[in-house]
Amino acid sequence: MLDPHRLSIFRSVMASGSIQAAADNLRMTPSAVSQHMAALQKQTGLALFDRVGRGIVPTPAAEALLVHSEQVMEQWGRLDSFVADLRDGRSGRLVLGYFASAGAVWMPSVVKRLNREMPDLVVELVLTELGARSTLPDIDIAMDNTENARRPGYRKVHLTDDPFVAAVNRDHPLARRDIIELTDLKGEAWVTNDYLAAPGHRMVVAACQARGFTPRFAVQAQDHYSAMAFVAAGVGVTVLPRLAARSVPSPVALVKIADPPVRHLLAMVREGGPRNTAADRVVTLLLELSHHPARGRRAPGLHRARTQPHAESDGATR
Repeated sequence: MLDPHRLSIFRSVMASGSIQAAADNLRMTPSAVSQHMAALQKQTGLALFDRVGRGIVPTPAAEALLVHSEQVMEQWGRLDSFVADLRDGRSGRLVLGYFASAGAVWMPSVVKRLNREMPDLVVELVLTELGARSTLPDIDIAMDNTENARRPGYRKVHLTDDPFVAAVNRDHPLARRDIIELTDLKGEAWVTNDYLAAPGHRMVVAACQARGFTPRFAVQAQDHYSAMAFVAAGVGVTVLPRLAARSVPSPVALVKIADPPVRHLLAMVREGGPRNTAADRVVTLLLELSHHPARGRRAPGLHRARTQPHAESDGATR
């Protein structure tokens, strides 16, 4: 069986680029690092490095081992943390997956409550919106019709529906409207606020195409903070989930969309094994926050630009 310590030294050599650099980073001698690498090559039967001049170059086998050891080392780290929890008297660990806007809006309140109510519980937060598979969270906050919402071994709890809204510069004529149609944005320069392959972005484009036009994206910002900055500068408009637009810069106005695209947000709760009271408590807290957002953070709703110069919506990024 491979030695995790030796494998971690190998990963340091790969990341550092040389035996000497890895030794410096690990506070070891170069000879000790070299001995570990020689032992690893013998143990695996693989040629991991080629000598080039006075340095080394990783082989394709080393590159493959680096990739495939990522998940193993992460799980080993979790086991090490679990042992530390037992040693320190902490009674349990809850792994909570989330996407960025849920992390910004809901997670601080949830974790604060858990810390107060279950002080011996260790809460580990994992960003899972890009489809990470190295971790199986106890609860994963996900968007319906995404890969994470199709995880086997989980039950779905519907949290809330999250409609998209338009963000425009406050000097834009549409900022004076209470509600607009998507077609009102047909001739505008658009700014993306998510990855082009992300479900939310595809949802918005599909909704526009169903209404007979394709948005003209002048800027691919790929995150809502940058997108809002471009809108504030008057570069273009963006359409994003209400949860991702919880607070906006003062030059930006949020406008409701008639018949908008809507994200259906879920809590994916892992099944099997003994009942997880911490997971049950998280579901209860998430339902409270999603149905009564002001309990977690002030959320006065959408307002027209001419009456509320510093508006926030009621709901925050992807």
